Amino acid sequence: MGIPMANSLIKSGYELTVYNRNPDKAQTLQDQGAVLAGSPAELMSKVDIVIIMVTDDKAINEIFEGANGLLSSQNQGKTIINMSTVSPGISIHMQALCSQQGNHYLDAPVSGSVKQATEATLVIIAGGDAQVFEKVKPVLETIGKLAIRFGDVAAGNRVKLIVNTFLAIQAQALAEAMRFAEDLQVDKSELMNVLNNSALASPFIKIKGEAIVRGNFKPAFSLNNIVKDLKLAEDIGLNYPLGKTALDSYQSAASNHGLEDIIGIFNALKNAN
Repeated sequence: MGIPMANSLIKSGYELTVYNRNPDKAQTLQDQGAVLAGSPAELMSKVDIVIIMVTDDKAINEIFEGANGLLSSQNQGKTIINMSTVSPGISIHMQALCSQQGNHYLDAPVSGSVKQATEATLVIIAGGDAQVFEKVKPVLETIGKLAIRFGDVAAGNRVKLIVNTFLAIQAQALAEAMRFAEDLQVDKSELMNVLNNSALASPFIKIKGEAIVRGNFKPAFSLNNIVKDLKLAEDIGLNYPLGKTALDSYQSAASNHGLEDIIGIFNALKNAN
């Protein structure tokens, strides 16, 4: 996700300094004119706005508070935008640490995957100070098609977990429909033609339905990641039948299909039967 997002910023004329824990992944951005930083601390010292896109709370802790982490630089007046899907609690913690140093923090997770990041059509869901949000909104709108502030710090994280709970339920429902079609010897391509022209149509259903038809389970958003997000949702109070059932289903599937795309739940349903 981070690489296509960075590409959008470069194409829009922003001067970019980048850091990746795996330097090889940042090389393609250097080839396009970005400057490589050797650590989060070095990055923090060179830029006014830091954008973070990593997998989980553990990675956020390392980037902020690890050796040569962002906060070890002791810089002031910076704005840190955490676009990762992480817990609301870690955003509250990091915002407090940033504020103590005289820096600003926004949580701004995104709705969308690699395709939307490449097309700069992500939906950005933010939490934090309203004035800080308005100041960086032009940057966010370079990465996505829509940026919305939902409230104070961690509001974006909460909304993102709502969105991903709905996403998980949709993917589970689509996989079950496609498995049911197989059971009844219904052509899955023709079923998708019906769904894509019905009131049920959506970009997500179209993309993931086509992936099932083609047998393409290469991860744009992995099954392991939806398990992580549903657990975060459970931690903040998810206690509804479909959400709880989806978490149980994906957790059960993760041991064999966790590295597949979220729609790999389709394969797990086959093996379960």
